[in-house]
Amino acid sequence: MLRIAGVTIPGNKQIVIGLTAIKGVGRPLAIKILTEVRIDLTAHADDLSEEQAARLRVRVEQENIEGELTRKVSMDVKRLQDIGTWRGYRHRRKLPVRGQTSRRNARTKRGKKKTTTSGRVTLTKT
Repeated sequence: MLRIAGVTIPGNKQIVIGLTAIKGVGRPLAIKILTEVRIDLTAHADDLSEEQAARLRVRVEQENIEGELTRKVSMDVKRLQDIGTWRGYRHRRKLPVRGQTSRRNARTKRGKKKTTTSGRVTLTKT
């Protein structure tokens, strides 16, 4: 069982697919990393030697992954909000940021429909 950056890599999958279990590592980056450390793309994670696993671990930890990546993204969004850009405004209001229409759609981003009452108070007999 191979652990890299606090994530257990599935041993029954090819290493190029298993590396995508790490947040911030997709297929293209996984292929680039594996070619740099000279590991076969079709090898399985359980088949790697200790020396290969150590080289892979060192190379992967040079990238922005997991918590460091999450922190960077949240700081970028906060910076946009602080300087008052349109994208920051859209993030703050929880609306679509990249130009999508939001009049009828964007239910995923905006959440469940919020229905309001008319505000009219009905009198009850006492």
